[in-house]
Amino acid sequence: MALRSTLPDGRTVALDDTTAGRVQVAVICLDEITVRDQPAVWEETEALARDLRTAHAGRAPSEIAGLQEARDLYKSFGMDPSRHRPSSEALLRRVLNGKGLYRLNNAVDCCNLASLTYLLPIGLYDRDLIRGDIVVRTGRAGEEYPGIRKDVVHLGGRLGLFDREGAFGSPTSDSARTAVRAATIRILAAVFATGTYPASRLADHAAHFASLFARHCGAREAFADILGG
Repeated sequence: MALRSTLPDGRTVALDDTTAGRVQVAVICLDEITVRDQPAVWEETEALARDLRTAHAGRAPSEIAGLQEARDLYKSFGMDPSRHRPSSEALLRRVLNGKGLYRLNNAVDCCNLASLTYLLPIGLYDRDLIRGDIVVRTGRAGEEYPGIRKDVVHLGGRLGLFDREGAFGSPTSDSARTAVRAATIRILAAVFATGTYPASRLADHAAHFASLFARHCGAREAFADILGG
């Protein structure tokens, strides 16, 4: 498995030594995005939510086998997934509690749909707001960023994404600095899994992710690769 890839614009995305063997990341670049309201993706998400409520009725999240992958990823970085929930588990908990997901725009809604489908955390970023090369590594003491909902996301000792301006993403929450917005036309997505997750399955997720964005956002896949393992 590769530890470094070159994106279409010449920038690199890499895993550093602090992540060795513990994480795989499917990196996907999508171009020609049109950000808008899209009822079709809400309908698809609600249909999946109904299926998930039926499949997991009466089960605690700890009893749902599909959540174990993200929980194991967090534990491998010394994080308690009961205190710092993977974004995929947070979404599933809302669904199982009968709460609707936030409807923001078609790009974010597609990402939530994908995360619920794979039960893996996915980061979604405006590629034009990322500064320079990207490194996936363990955060140092004091490294943090404002999350989309204005909560500060602390990355000391935790898995994160960093560019030349600092931290901008993690499997827990995306950052306000690189958030997808109405003007976004190019996206970078990161699907996080453990180092032992089947690479072929992660590649299938990446292909499915691109197809969702093609259907609901008019996107064109520009790049995909699997790092780590």
